[in-house]
Amino acid sequence: MILLTVVLLLLQYRLWFSHDGLPSVMHLYRSVVLQEQRNLILEERNQVLAAEVQDLKSGLDAIEERARSELGMIKQDETFIQIIDEQTDE
Repeated sequence: MILLTVVLLLLQYRLWFSHDGLPSVMHLYRSVVLQEQRNLILEERNQVLAAEVQDLKSGLDAIEERARSELGMIKQDETFIQIIDEQTDE
């Protein structure tokens, strides 16, 4: 009976306090949850990028919009007008 109690206590010690026991399992569970959240964010980002690539491949409108906004390009025989707001000193 004493031997059985000692074995039970040793197993309980290993379960609660060893490096591969319950605390380690809980830490790994939290790590998995955090990684799944990061994966969801990256999947959404990939979907947005895939849609943008599809737009750029399918038509000239997306390419023209990007050239205008990011590169400041204008069409031939088009006049570029920039309006600057006056800032008042208060």
